[in-house]
Amino acid sequence: MMRKKKRSSSVSVDGGPASLDVPTSKKSKSTGRPSKAAVSDQVPDSVFVRMLQESGVTLRLGNMSNEIAVDQVVFQKRLQQHLRKDPRYPSIIQEFISGFETHIEDPEKLRNCLLPCVPRSAGEGDASSNSFQESLVRLLLGVEMLQTMVINTLFEKLPEFMFEGVGEDGLNIPRVIINQLKWLDRVVDFKDLASKLMQLVSVAPIEIQRDIITSLPEILEDSQHGDVARELNALLQENTQLTVPILDALSSLNLSTTLLAEVRGAVMSTVSAVQLEDLPIVVKFILHSISASDASEVVSDLRKKLELEQCVLSSMLQASQSSGKNKKSTAVPSCSSKDSVALVLEVIKSAVRFQKTISEAWLKAIENVTELEDHKVVDVLVLLILHSTNANQSRRGAERVLKAKVRAGLIQESLLNKTFKGYAQVMRGYFPSILALAQGLLRSPDCCVVPFGGQLYKQAFTAFDSYCQQEVVGSLVTHVCSGVSGEVDVALELLCELVSQKPTEMSQYAVFVKGILDYMENLSPQQIRRLFHLLSSLAFGHDKHGSHIQDDMHIVIRKQLSSTVPKYKRIGIIGAVMMVGSMGAQRSKADSQECALPKETHRQVTTLLELVRSCSEGSAEAAALYYDELANLLQTCKLDPLVQVWIGKSVLEDFQEDFVVDLGPEIAGLFPFPASVMYNLDEDESQGGIAINLLPLMSQDVPHRADNRVSASQRNGRHVSPLCLSSFFRLLRLCEEEQHHGDLEEIDALLGCPLILTDMGVVEKVESLSKAEREFFCSLLFYTINWFREVVNAFCKQKDPEMKMKVVTRLQNITYLQTLLETCLAASPGYTPPLANFDCESAEVLSPSSSSASTKKGKKEPTGKKRKASASKNSSADGTQLEEATEVDESLQDHPEKEKEAKVGVSLSLYWPFFRELDIEVMNVLQCGLLSRSILDTELHSKVREEVQLGPSELVFLLEDMWRKLDFSLTAAPAKKAPFLKVKADKTVGFSHLRQKSPKDVATYCVQLLPTLCTHLENCHNHFQTFLSEKQGVVDALGVDVKEQQLMSSAYQLLLQVLHTTFSWSGFSQPEQRVLLKSALKVLASRLKEEGTDQTLEQLIRQSFEYLLNFRSTVPSLNTALCLTQLLTVLSHYGTSNHSFYREHTASLARHFLCQEWVTVGGAKERGNKHNDALHSLLSIYLDHADDVLKAVEEIAGEGIPELVNAAKDASSRSWPTLSRQTFLVYYKVMMAKLEKSVRKLPPGKQTDSREVQSEKLLTWNLAVRDFHVLINLVKVFDSRLVLNVCLKYGRLFLESFLKLGMPLLDYSFKKHKEDVQSLLKTFQLSTRQLHHMCGHSKIQQDTALTNHVPALKKSLEQFVYRVKAMLTLNQCQEAFWLGNLKNRDLKGEEILSQRSQESEEEDEESSQLPEGQNKEEESDAEVKENGHHDEEEEEDSEESD
Repeated sequence: MMRKKKRSSSVSVDGGPASLDVPTSKKSKSTGRPSKAAVSDQVPDSVFVRMLQESGVTLRLGNMSNEIAVDQVVFQKRLQQHLRKDPRYPSIIQEFISGFETHIEDPEKLRNCLLPCVPRSAGEGDASSNSFQESLVRLLLGVEMLQTMVINTLFEKLPEFMFEGVGEDGLNIPRVIINQLKWLDRVVDFKDLASKLMQLVSVAPIEIQRDIITSLPEILEDSQHGDVARELNALLQENTQLTVPILDALSSLNLSTTLLAEVRGAVMSTVSAVQLEDLPIVVKFILHSISASDASEVVSDLRKKLELEQCVLSSMLQASQSSGKNKKSTAVPSCSSKDSVALVLEVIKSAVRFQKTISEAWLKAIENVTELEDHKVVDVLVLLILHSTNANQSRRGAERVLKAKVRAGLIQESLLNKTFKGYAQVMRGYFPSILALAQGLLRSPDCCVVPFGGQLYKQAFTAFDSYCQQEVVGSLVTHVCSGVSGEVDVALELLCELVSQKPTEMSQYAVFVKGILDYMENLSPQQIRRLFHLLSSLAFGHDKHGSHIQDDMHIVIRKQLSSTVPKYKRIGIIGAVMMVGSMGAQRSKADSQECALPKETHRQVTTLLELVRSCSEGSAEAAALYYDELANLLQTCKLDPLVQVWIGKSVLEDFQEDFVVDLGPEIAGLFPFPASVMYNLDEDESQGGIAINLLPLMSQDVPHRADNRVSASQRNGRHVSPLCLSSFFRLLRLCEEEQHHGDLEEIDALLGCPLILTDMGVVEKVESLSKAEREFFCSLLFYTINWFREVVNAFCKQKDPEMKMKVVTRLQNITYLQTLLETCLAASPGYTPPLANFDCESAEVLSPSSSSASTKKGKKEPTGKKRKASASKNSSADGTQLEEATEVDESLQDHPEKEKEAKVGVSLSLYWPFFRELDIEVMNVLQCGLLSRSILDTELHSKVREEVQLGPSELVFLLEDMWRKLDFSLTAAPAKKAPFLKVKADKTVGFSHLRQKSPKDVATYCVQLLPTLCTHLENCHNHFQTFLSEKQGVVDALGVDVKEQQLMSSAYQLLLQVLHTTFSWSGFSQPEQRVLLKSALKVLASRLKEEGTDQTLEQLIRQSFEYLLNFRSTVPSLNTALCLTQLLTVLSHYGTSNHSFYREHTASLARHFLCQEWVTVGGAKERGNKHNDALHSLLSIYLDHADDVLKAVEEIAGEGIPELVNAAKDASSRSWPTLSRQTFLVYYKVMMAKLEKSVRKLPPGKQTDSREVQSEKLLTWNLAVRDFHVLINLVKVFDSRLVLNVCLKYGRLFLESFLKLGMPLLDYSFKKHKEDVQSLLKTFQLSTRQLHHMCGHSKIQQDTALTNHVPALKKSLEQFVYRVKAMLTLNQCQEAFWLGNLKNRDLKGEEILSQRSQESEEEDEESSQLPEGQNKEEESDAEVKENGHHDEEEEEDSEESD
């Protein structure tokens, strides 16, 4: 030790020239050893140097580090001892510090003191040779008596270097000084240190501020964290530049929950103002400082403040501003915006992955947004994050929330477009989730979300790279090959859109799309049409990018056309015609240099058409399909003139040759029925005119079909089948329209020309005909009707009055022939009509009579006038045969005397697929009010004046067809999953032309027709008003034309249904369709008063509502009343104000209809399933719109039902005439359901509620419980199993709502309102006991439909008992609770003997001693003793086991 000291003391720190010349490259033994004279000059002057030397540190000059000869801890102990033992202690400390200050005045020496010391070489002695040593300053800070002064010295020294930055040696002196203060073993005066640091922050430049703030957690001890956090919080508000270091420091500080919440709140307020590059840090701090209790609130607040849209805009602005200043810095802002957004999302992703509460909070925050404009880009991005991470099962939650938002219209395509447009780079990282979500949405049975899935696909294809595009196309092809009808339709539509919008990109993936050709087995004709349109567009597009699949398509088409299987031949015909559409499309100058079609292409087109014609000639159905497809092509595509001429050149001649004959004096030939020329409208040309050769063609077709079954392959030559008549005429008409620009003068003779048929008197003796003759005659009628339907299609748009008159006459012919057909079909069970729509499977269009025969033997064919009327009143055209047959069967059982009458005819609604489709333009005929025709004599004077107008039958016929079309096009049908067993009938048959129009086109057309529909509606109203005034309000008065009344009633209902379906179109709720909605409402509003200035949407809705209310007085049936009420409800939903007005009038209207007696034209009361369904809907609307549901239920249950109980067997309630024993179940079910629903919406009781609020809530519950008690007790009178089932189901739900919402109210109200609570529970006890008896009855009956409800109900009853006990305990009244066993009884109150036990007998004795206030007929199992000021009563519904 003595030797070491001696060596240490000989060290010199002389700053003279000699020492400066010391070489720095190598530490030699002579380094730092000047002459003894030099040492003796310096030592006495510096206590600092002497003390260090004695303790083991050698100070060096220049660039050489200070050396330490001993261990660091040893050095600190020695220094402390030297200072303490010095005679001048404690003043020696000040001298030591003064020496330190003097020494570090030289920057080089300060630098050496701040840098780590180096150990003395091991060869010099046993000095420490550790790899790393602390700096001298750091060693001095470890000496407690010196620490404070050293810190003060350093802080005084630091300002000198504040603005110097990084020196030549790469050192930043202020940063190094701050680093000396980190991780000290002990800090003597933390408060002072914290104070100095914060003072320094207030004056230092930004870089040093950042260093100090970031180092704070490593310098201060935990006790100072709170104070420093508050100061940092205040600093954060003043200087956003320090956001990152402050948040970095705050994240590492140990803060209390309260302080953390306060800091987080302050940080949250800076989110919208923070620098973009700092945003990820801010979000990270907020999310990492969340606790489970406040997660939801914090995340919701963060979501509101996080404006990613503005981030991108601001960054673009910064980039543009900085572009002129510094080229190096321009690169940073240009990409930093997307990088910053990506980092923010990564922070959110990290948070939701590791913290379940945060993922749930994000879902809840997005779920709680209720306004469209409040949704932001961040919502879509977070849902993608939650889906992609799937932490804590968040994927399912993200899917659920997204579907709910899309369904509600809160997340729309515009938001999705904005997200993809601004954040494509970020979205690319979530492509797997985007693809999965799109697949899920497209497969969803909910039609509202399917378009959004399609939009996801389109945006992903447009915004992402080729890999993603390939995946999108592959996924869409998978959808097409899935076989699920709705999914296939949407996927094909999307592929068609992508081909039209991005032909070049899509052509790269043509080979993928071509793969669908292998899966055509499961595609419908309409889907095959779309598929070949898609492939043809790719293969024959003008840019020729997809031409490599042309050969494959030709091969497939030829293969299908040559097949003998009708299904494959049909695919070939449809595909070939669609190919012709693409190959022969008219080229504009913009598309190609040459406008004319190239000769080679023209040759290919004509060759293909010739091939199709030759392949389809062998089959009438194939030929008819070819004509129909070609007609559709002419209607939808603009073909090259050369192609049009080629198609049309032979059509007119062929049609005349095949189907038209000149009329002679006699019709030669042998026919099953005598030939007769019928339905001639051009009577002046009866001699030498033309006629449609229908009967002779049919006569030839019968043996031909028989031969066809024998040997189809041996038959050569062309055969003309009547099956092709309508299809060929449609093709002819469209060719004429194309060539003559809509003028049909060349073929207008076909509108009025007669047909060669037979005398219709045959219908009267149809029963006596043979089966073959009956079927022949039925087919003749079908062909005739379909010819007339196609003729009406062709000429409905003609403006000439005479033509219009003939069209209306043809409609009259159709309605008359349909009545004859009904009679004939009733006499021809098992008959299958000839096909009329050929683009469908033959098996899909089954004969109704054959399918119904197999449903149930002995069923009567639903027939007769009554049947027809019910069909026209039917609120759904999709009712199945079985339902209709059942209904008529029930009516026949009720009225056996009508069974004979009911065999007159069948409903043609079942034969809908066997009629030609009417074009939607036919509805223009509705505008024909009154037309006249003059038959002029030779002097051109009007001789006779005949008036032709739409009669009730024609009006009903057109309205039925129009409503079917609207229901198909505007009512969104869910994309249902493929059924396990193939459905027999395709619901899309007969809508081929309509499917080519978009729902918007159909809705626009309806709006144009609205004035006409309103006129007809007013005519119906006036008709019934006049009728009622003439008959003094007696509907079934004598002398009434029953058929006319039924038709007018049907027309009234159909008009309201058409309006209801139109206004129910979901498109009207979209902002882009608001103009169309407004124009529709203007029509209705203008009927009430003259159109004034521009009115708001609200005013129009109200005026339309008032206009329709005027029809309430003349509604002829309950179904029509329901239609009117539903129409008013739909209109009121578009309004954003005046809700009370709409609710009040809707409720009043529904009540008016419920209190009205409804009788048929025949005088009988309306009844049956449809009447009950309408009543159910109407009563539901009334209770939904009533101001107070509980009072409304009480009124019906308290007045109407007692009147019914006291009335005769077949009578109704006096005040509610629609309430009878037959409709009681409907009333009961609706009242129970609405009662339960209303109590579920009651607010739960809170401890903070005032006395008045508690009293009001108790009053509401009292009323609800009283209603419930009345309804439950009705089971004693109406004890059918259906009523019991309703009672058990809704009884349990009501009980659960009472436990959840009512009992908390009783908990807090018991002391203040003990009498009210007692009364309420006494009433409720009677109901629960009755429910208990029902459970016993269900078990005795062993009816599974009833016993299924028992376990859950028993559980709720038991919970109720213990919940009351808990309430009494909460209010310190537990001693007032007495528990016993309730006996099992049946509905009549008699004990169930099989379950009697000794215990129950003892209970019986105990229960007989109940107080007088107890109901003596009932058993109580829980009693509350009168105990001072506490009295209460309760029961336990428990059951003893056998």
